[in-house]
Amino acid sequence: MSDAEIDGLRRRVAELEAENARLQRFAVAGRARDAARVVEEIAGLDDGTDPFAAAVRATRMPMAISDPRLPDNPIVFVNDAFCRLAGYPREEILGRNCRFLQGPDTDRATVALIRAAVAKRESIHLDILNYRKSGQPFWNRLLMAPVRDAAGEVAYFFASQVDVTIEREKLENLESHNAALMAEVSDRLHTEEENTARLHFAAEAGRLGIWEQDLRTGELTASGITKENFGRDRAQPFTIRDLEGSIHPDDRAKRRAALDRSIGGGEDFDVEYRVLAPGGAIRWVNMRARVTRDETGRALRMAGVSLDVTARRRDDLFKAAMVQLGDAIRDLDDAGALARAALEILGRTLGAARAGYGIVDLVGETIDIAEEWTAPGVAGIAGTHRFRDYGSFIDDLRRGEMVVIDDAEADPRTADKAAMFGRIGIRALLNLPVTQASGLVALFLLHDPLPRAWTEDELSIVRAIAERTRVAIERRRAEAALLELTQSLEQQVLERTADRNRLWQLSTDLIVVAGLDTTITSANPAWAAVLGWHQVDLVGHRMTAFIHPDDLHHTAEGVEALNDGRVLRRFENRYRHRDGSYRWISWTAVPDGATIVAIGRDVTAEREQAEALNQAEERLRQSQKMEAVGQLTGGLAHDFNNLLAGISGSLEMLGTRVRQGRTGDVERYVVAAQGAAKRAAALTHRLLAFSRRQTLDPRPTDVNRLVGDMADLIRRTVGPGITLEVVGTVGLWTALVDPNQLENALLNLAINARDAMPDGGRLTVETGNRWMDERGARERDLAPGQYLSICVSDTGTGMPADVIARAFDPFFTTKPLGQGTGLGLSMIYGFARQSGGQARIYSEMGLGTMVCIYLPRHYGDGEHHDDGSRRDGDTPRAVAGETVLVVDDEPTVRMLVADVLSDLGYAAIEAEDGPSGLRALQNADRVDLLVTDVGLPGGMNGRQVADAARALRPDLKVLFITGYAENAVVGGGHLEPGMEVLTKPFAIDDLAGRIRRLIG
Repeated sequence: MSDAEIDGLRRRVAELEAENARLQRFAVAGRARDAARVVEEIAGLDDGTDPFAAAVRATRMPMAISDPRLPDNPIVFVNDAFCRLAGYPREEILGRNCRFLQGPDTDRATVALIRAAVAKRESIHLDILNYRKSGQPFWNRLLMAPVRDAAGEVAYFFASQVDVTIEREKLENLESHNAALMAEVSDRLHTEEENTARLHFAAEAGRLGIWEQDLRTGELTASGITKENFGRDRAQPFTIRDLEGSIHPDDRAKRRAALDRSIGGGEDFDVEYRVLAPGGAIRWVNMRARVTRDETGRALRMAGVSLDVTARRRDDLFKAAMVQLGDAIRDLDDAGALARAALEILGRTLGAARAGYGIVDLVGETIDIAEEWTAPGVAGIAGTHRFRDYGSFIDDLRRGEMVVIDDAEADPRTADKAAMFGRIGIRALLNLPVTQASGLVALFLLHDPLPRAWTEDELSIVRAIAERTRVAIERRRAEAALLELTQSLEQQVLERTADRNRLWQLSTDLIVVAGLDTTITSANPAWAAVLGWHQVDLVGHRMTAFIHPDDLHHTAEGVEALNDGRVLRRFENRYRHRDGSYRWISWTAVPDGATIVAIGRDVTAEREQAEALNQAEERLRQSQKMEAVGQLTGGLAHDFNNLLAGISGSLEMLGTRVRQGRTGDVERYVVAAQGAAKRAAALTHRLLAFSRRQTLDPRPTDVNRLVGDMADLIRRTVGPGITLEVVGTVGLWTALVDPNQLENALLNLAINARDAMPDGGRLTVETGNRWMDERGARERDLAPGQYLSICVSDTGTGMPADVIARAFDPFFTTKPLGQGTGLGLSMIYGFARQSGGQARIYSEMGLGTMVCIYLPRHYGDGEHHDDGSRRDGDTPRAVAGETVLVVDDEPTVRMLVADVLSDLGYAAIEAEDGPSGLRALQNADRVDLLVTDVGLPGGMNGRQVADAARALRPDLKVLFITGYAENAVVGGGHLEPGMEVLTKPFAIDDLAGRIRRLIG
């Protein structure tokens, strides 16, 4: 190559380097300031000509953009590379959630991680098994990150996908893939404008830091992500001295060795080390780079990327620690050796200077540290220590709380005793209490000589290792005690052979001695009495020869446990009798060296009795269930047949009179049909209340005011022969309850009380505040806490115990046939339970009855709500131009509501399901109110339609109409402002009043 060509190449390299630097500044600064605008340009949502947007559309890396502000986070943009990867045309992708690429073999846990990241508006980077349109599976490496607007709110999710099926077959773990990804990013930092911009955007989204160091001057240039990886703020300066000073002292030599190999040996710079962030937090950072040299081979600069791998390292360390702990538990029999091994694992895993275990004396407030592990060069502190010499945190430990201190000099519990900690090399500490029924008995300790911000992940590791170690140590001690007892028993047996022989001969339980392979060496005479086998029939044979085939696997597991030195108790299997039948034997077995000693008792009769009892109880439950179903359906059919007869008969007579031209009687039949329909609606509402499926409209309610407003109505209802007394507690708490349903419940209770006092008497309605402790709450089947009660009591005939037991059952009534449906009290019970409370009956024959409704306290003021009905008889009419969107899958209901709206002067838009309703909402110039059924076809219920509609029109008013719905579907009792519920069937005036009130 000529000198001129070489000079030309050098000039081109210099130009590319300058252009690369300009593009880096553009990508890091410009994209960070206006990321949401660029994403909109990429997705075609804006007419801008941003070069980065064009690059994303044209790049070969599959990319997609989704909008979390729309229901189900649908995809709003994909580039051509994504279509090629998935095998779907663009029109079959847009509008769908990316889960359409998943298949039956896709890991559900991975899917849950993606959903959690979207819900938390966080980035996520993982591999997931996807399927192309052809059905071919492929491993998709997904890198997804939120893009925020100028206000800091998440506007989109930006995701890149890579087919890594082949790579997964070749690469053993995620770490090597991260290295390959970072190497690719590092290589592409020096490519043309399009790739540079794309990689910088992907790096920002994937939390990859970009950095460069001039090896001649030592000057360090670091992106915001790199600074954050080292615990620094983006706006702070960050020099190579700051970087080196942040590295954990134990890892500095490792970084220097990697740097020497890269500069002097030509290797890529690739190292992971711990970073001490400000505040004491420890992070793991992976740094990867390549060295650029001049024509003489002299190193000029390093350029590369950084990645915070703390979570992955901690996860790896935790898994490795649990494996090591499992090996120690399996291999070590001595409790002390097991404790020392666990402490070493705990200390090394968390990088602590010291880990220990000590026994606590609460009376003397001391701890005796008997077992400990220390890092090299760290002195031990085994022995007895007084807690008060080191601060006041013993008070927290007494309560069973973990003590977490990041800096002993700054924590108020230890600041005045920091010098004591300094003498034993402690600045940060963690104490995990071990408690028993008697209280605090021991502690797991972790110490660090430097301030340290203990993370929640580290606390979880400590809890997991400590709990598993504690259980294993207790098991070892129990096994040692049992072994000691077994050995003692063996010695006693040797000393008291005569007693043993008598026990052996006279015991009615089976006694057997066998080898670890279950070969019988001795059996007592009880075998002949229980199973018909004599010792000569048993000795030399394996016990498995007499066991039922179906119990062999279970027995093998028990034998394996005995071989591991464990004791078996209440171990049951079936043994063959000499006559061919099988008997159930319950064993207690103990390993004794190379033998097994077991005692068995025949429990066949007990098992048969238990099985017979279970079958009898099941038959009784089935009988009670069928009786309840029969009573429910019989009562329901009786009442509905009566109501349907009134409706159908009135409609037939109405048709006959219209054909005859006799319109004078029409009004009578219309009134009769409407009355029957209202009674049918009331019946269904009571059924739904009993089943806790009615649609409630709970509001903060002043119950005293509600009862006071009802007093006159109750007096007129019960008549002059009954004296009404209202006793309202001063300072009564507020209840979150449906006031209309509470009024209905009180009126029902007043009517029941009136019927129980045919000769007159006193009716009392009393309110009160109740604080339920655990005992009181348990008696009323409630959670402990604060409640208010509304009790209605009478001086009537009272109820016997058997009537009280059935009073809340549907269709149960003591009234004569035709004078009650038996749904009043069941409705009150269902309403109370659905409102989070309870209903209870207290009664004595001849002394009267009291029914109390308990409702949970609402922390807020009571509010008075108009129910939307109009009392002046005028149906409110629309203002010119007001428009209502009606969404209901039932054509009759949709037509009726639209006709009512038209008669009242509203413009009505109809839709049969959620998607068509949203399309109508997008196309309409003006919509003042959305009226929607709750249960809708097409994949969206009414609440989802309302939420999507409010995303398009935040001030849109919503009226839910429903005949049956889970309360949670319409807000779980917490509807947003501008939303209300109207229960089907409804009066036209009620519908018009609700519409006018919401719009007005």
